[in-house]
Amino acid sequence: MIKKIILIGLIFLPLTSFAQKAWTLEQCVDTAWNNNLKIRQQQNTSQNREINYRQARLNLLPNLNGSIGQSFMFGRSLTAANTYASSNSKQTSFNLSSNVTLFDGLRMKYNIDARKADWMASKADLEKIRTDIALSVATAYMQVLLNKELLQIANDQLALTKTKIEQRQALVSNGKMAEGEMYELQAQAAKEELSRTQNENALKLSLLDLAQIMEIDNFEQLDVVIPENLIDKNAMILSAQSIYESAITHRPEIKSAEYRLLSGSKDVLATKAELYPSLSLGANSGTGYYNMSRASNDAFGKQLKNNLTTSVGLTLSIPIFNKFDVQNRVKIAQNSVENSKLDIQNTKLDMKKSIQQAYYNALAAQSRWEAAQKSEIASQEAYRFANQKYEAGRASVYELYQAKSNLTQVLSEKTQAKYEYAFRVKILELLK
Repeated sequence: MIKKIILIGLIFLPLTSFAQKAWTLEQCVDTAWNNNLKIRQQQNTSQNREINYRQARLNLLPNLNGSIGQSFMFGRSLTAANTYASSNSKQTSFNLSSNVTLFDGLRMKYNIDARKADWMASKADLEKIRTDIALSVATAYMQVLLNKELLQIANDQLALTKTKIEQRQALVSNGKMAEGEMYELQAQAAKEELSRTQNENALKLSLLDLAQIMEIDNFEQLDVVIPENLIDKNAMILSAQSIYESAITHRPEIKSAEYRLLSGSKDVLATKAELYPSLSLGANSGTGYYNMSRASNDAFGKQLKNNLTTSVGLTLSIPIFNKFDVQNRVKIAQNSVENSKLDIQNTKLDMKKSIQQAYYNALAAQSRWEAAQKSEIASQEAYRFANQKYEAGRASVYELYQAKSNLTQVLSEKTQAKYEYAFRVKILELLK
């Protein structure tokens, strides 16, 4: 999924060199991933799930524990002859013990499987967060590109008007054109100046939005790479059903829900295993030193050697009555499994709705884009004809700039339709 998002960046190639650094989509996404706090939190959560999984596996190993004890007795004490005497004594003990579970109804095995599923679910959650952030970056990036192109249109239209003013200024000076017509040209230029300022502000706000998603501060220096080929004319809009069939196999939110279902199922089995007897093997080795006052005592080292004892034994633990604790925990775990199944169904249902909406939005955007291209051709021709009439003195400046205003509006609508169509198509690709 994330690789698909990165592939979007491949279409954003620089046309020319820039005086300041221009960001590609891939660079913007990488920066947002590196700076986002939610990603860091989820990475920590995923690491914790991995630790839990490793510990579940390590629980299969035997344990090993040692102990050292020192005690003092006052009054009657046990002698080496196993009799009591009125004498103080002290005792030092050393013990080493180990225990390993031989059979526990497969509880540890099921726990390993459950913790692994938890780990995989957390990794899918991380991928989902990264995917959502990448989509947010792509949306903001597209908006910046749109506003840059709208600003360029506004600059081009203003430049045309200023050229007309310069051309007509000489005519007015020579008395060959009414001064009032020049006022109309200047009013049109002022109107286009306002439009350019509005587009400049819109571009700054879109850059701010992109910078905030990337979590960088200096958005005034931010610029993006202008795409060479935004739309692949040979690209086909995939059907909603084919996208859905791919999504339920590859989307991270589906994987996360399925892993949680697997984890819950294994937890049920692990809890049920507590109803079975468990068998463990234990070993213990110990020695000690005993000293009684006013009595003959062997040396410390000799006693440690002579008092050494070792034992090995099996312990079978049979659950008989646990106040229905295990049975009730099994029911709770089973209910959690049912909820996990419902979560999968809800996730698939929400995804299907999203895909259907994205599909029909893409079709609508495609129709709008095609209509906008036809409208541009007609508006360009209308403006060319109006300009010819104006130059020949057969049309007023009002008629000329009515055609010019219509062309500007059509160019703006075409630009918006182009970026909307490109964005909708990419949304469908990301939903696969």
